[in-house]
Amino acid sequence: MNILIVGPSWVGDMVMAQTLFMCLKQRQPDCQIDVLAPEWSRPILERMPEVRQALSFPVGHGVLDMATRRNIAQSLRGKYQQAILLPNSLKSALVPFFAGIPKRTGWRGEMRFGLLNDMRKLDKQRYPLMIERFMALAYEPGAELPKPYPNPSLRIVEETRDVALARFGLSLDRPVLALCPGAEFGESKRWPAEHFAKVAEVKIRDGWQVWLFGSKNDHAVGEGIVQGLIPGLREEAVNLAGETSLAEAIDLLSCAEAVVSNDSGLMHVAAALGRPLVSIYGSTSPAFTPPLSDQVEVVRLGLDCSPCFDRTCRFGHNNCMRELKPRPVIEALERLAPQSIEVR
Repeated sequence: MNILIVGPSWVGDMVMAQTLFMCLKQRQPDCQIDVLAPEWSRPILERMPEVRQALSFPVGHGVLDMATRRNIAQSLRGKYQQAILLPNSLKSALVPFFAGIPKRTGWRGEMRFGLLNDMRKLDKQRYPLMIERFMALAYEPGAELPKPYPNPSLRIVEETRDVALARFGLSLDRPVLALCPGAEFGESKRWPAEHFAKVAEVKIRDGWQVWLFGSKNDHAVGEGIVQGLIPGLREEAVNLAGETSLAEAIDLLSCAEAVVSNDSGLMHVAAALGRPLVSIYGSTSPAFTPPLSDQVEVVRLGLDCSPCFDRTCRFGHNNCMRELKPRPVIEALERLAPQSIEVR
C-alpha cells in the first residue's frame, strides 16, 4: 500500500502531521508514505522515520500553475493506491486527481466535489484539535480515535548535529536555553523582546548560555534581546536567527536543556525533539494546536479578548502578551529544568 500525503504549508502543521503518519503505520505497518510538500519541509520529513521520501512541490502557496501541477501528477501516475490531503483548498486536490490515484481522502473544503472520492464532513466539536483532524483521515469515517494520541518525535543524527555545532563555533560547556522569539503568523503572537531578555539574564546568571532561533525576519528581534543584556552576560548569548538552515536549527535545538517559545513552528519542533518547553500563548489558543510533549508548560494570561486569532491586536495594545511578565515564564522553566550549575 503506497500512500501519498499532500502536506501542509506551515512548519508547525508539518510537525503535527506526523501523528497521521504514525496512525497509518499502526494500521498498516507495511504501508509506504511519501509526502508532497514545499521543499523547505524536507528537513522535517527526513527526520520522521514513518516517511519514505519527501517529494518537492515547487508551486508557491496560493499559486495555481496548472501546467506544473499536471506535470507532477503525470510523474506520480500509477504509484499510489491512496492520497490523503491535509490542506482544505481546491488546489491541493488537483495533483491527486490528475494522477488518477484511486482513493482520494480529505475533508470537505473549497468545492472539491469530484476531485475527492472519499470526502469527509468535519465535526469540529468531535475533533477540536488539529491533530485529531489529521489523525481521523487514517481511519474510516466516524471511527473512534485510539488513545493516547501519539506525540510527534523527530530523530536526530549526531554527525549532522556535530557539524552544525562546529559551523557556528558552539560548545556545550554550559546548559543551553533556546529562545524562539518569532512567529510568522503575526505580531500578536510575539512576546516582547525585553521579556525574553529578562529570562535570558536570569538563566545566564544561573550558569546557562542562550541561543536564539528564528527566521531572517526574526534576526532584528534576536539582536534586540542580545543587546538588552549587560556586558558580561551578553557574551553568553548567540543570535542564530536567520543564520541557520531549518535543518541546522532542528539539530541545534536538540541540544537545548530547555526552550522558551512563542506559539510558532519552532515551538512544535522543540516539542517533537522532547525538549523541556515553556510555550507562551496570547492571541492563539493551546486548545487547538498545543505543543505535543510530556515536558511542556503553557503560560498565558487568558484575557477576555483572547484568543482572538488576529495577526495584529485589534485594540492596538497587545496586552495578552505585553502584560504577561517574565516571572511566570521563569518559574515554569525552574519547574521543567531546575538544575543550576557552577561554571568553572
